[in-house]
Amino acid sequence: MATAPSVSYSITVRLEVPASGGAVGRLTTAVESSGGSVTGLDVTASGHEKLRIDVTIAASSTDHAADIVSKLRSIDGVTIGKVSDRTFLMHLGGKIEMQSKHPIRNRDDLSMVYTPGVARVCLAIAENPEDARRLTIKRNSVAVVTDGSAVLGLGNIGPKAALPVMEGKAALFKRFAGIDAWPLCLDTQDTDEIVAIVKAIAPGFAGINLEDISAPRCFEIEARLREALDIPVFHDDQHGTAIVVLAALTNALRCVGKEIGDLRVVMSGAGAAGTAILKLLLAAGVKHAVVADIHGVVHAQRDDLKDVGPQTPLRWIAENTNPAGATGTLKDAVVGADVFIGVSAPNVLEGADIARMAEGAIVFALANPDPEVDPAEARETAAVVATGRSDFPNQINNVLVFPGVFRGLLDAQSRTVNTEMMLAAARALASVVGDDELNPNYIVPSVFNDKVAGAVADAVRDAARAAAPERGNGFPASTV
Repeated sequence: MATAPSVSYSITVRLEVPASGGAVGRLTTAVESSGGSVTGLDVTASGHEKLRIDVTIAASSTDHAADIVSKLRSIDGVTIGKVSDRTFLMHLGGKIEMQSKHPIRNRDDLSMVYTPGVARVCLAIAENPEDARRLTIKRNSVAVVTDGSAVLGLGNIGPKAALPVMEGKAALFKRFAGIDAWPLCLDTQDTDEIVAIVKAIAPGFAGINLEDISAPRCFEIEARLREALDIPVFHDDQHGTAIVVLAALTNALRCVGKEIGDLRVVMSGAGAAGTAILKLLLAAGVKHAVVADIHGVVHAQRDDLKDVGPQTPLRWIAENTNPAGATGTLKDAVVGADVFIGVSAPNVLEGADIARMAEGAIVFALANPDPEVDPAEARETAAVVATGRSDFPNQINNVLVFPGVFRGLLDAQSRTVNTEMMLAAARALASVVGDDELNPNYIVPSVFNDKVAGAVADAVRDAARAAAPERGNGFPASTV
């Protein structure tokens, strides 16, 4: 599948060209003939003989960008100056910062913000620890915790290399839900150590967002922390993905006129995201699901599962899916299926496989950047297609839910997060797409739809309060 130019590989090239003649036209022709796209052209200085121009170009990869610059350099009369990678510039010095909410202008301010006035607040919290939610940043803070073992599609790149992603996550928390999130990249991949560290730092936070921790350790880490802590622990790679998938499926079913309880669902991928999606779909009413991994369809009699313990994720899948006892390959399983959901690897299916699904087929091919099946091929026969990519309709993107989920949890002062809260989040996200907007190319709203975070937050807050009414109504932002 050819990759289109993207802002992710956007560069700005500063160059000089002769003031007369058709040099500017030759620049744009060179870029476009190389497969790039000119997105901006600014004259930054002008003289009688020379023009200095900043050309902003979208490329499809780092190598592609270098090829375009080389092509520009070969044009007669063009002198190349600085070449800036716009993505790297955005990350220069980090993407987030801490700011004080109150100005410190004089000794009075200093005495109240810090010593001696702060001591009174400390003693109040010592007497009533619950006051930490009211009198400190705890009430609006989330720790974004990773060990760098499963970062995006990059794999085990370690905690330092994971930090740009965690910073981005923190920026999204603030942008979409007003939450102060702090990236914590841990220099250990030992499960016991991670659990101990998160338990130790938990008093300063109202929620823990686990991020990019590899399976199967992520399951144990989340389970142990949920058991140990009195604040919600949410592994976004699992549950954020699951909530958006269920919301998208809800609206896709509205398009094709099918009921969730009647579906035959086939999934590719039995890792963290796949397991969480499966569990939420079952909770939402799916009765017939089949999961395939790299070894084929998961079933209880498979040789590699005969001696696997009952608590392992793969054994759980084997015992809670595939009621007809299907065997064979993923390609076998999708024949006649209503829904395909992929969270696995690129190009495991072809358009011909999608053509063998049931009428009104729904395909969510979410491997990124290369989906399980070419979306263009899938669209030839499937009724609804979604991917994890931003350059196709119906992007399944976790940012649609995690800010709103945590906003709701924090507002409710929830001590946990449960399945009903996640189902409520999925219903709320689906409801943002109105009947007058819904169509096969618009089953999930834009991440910039200003209704999204509020709808999800309200639904999660209400579900959390229903689960623990003794927590009260929480502290509104205006409380002092």
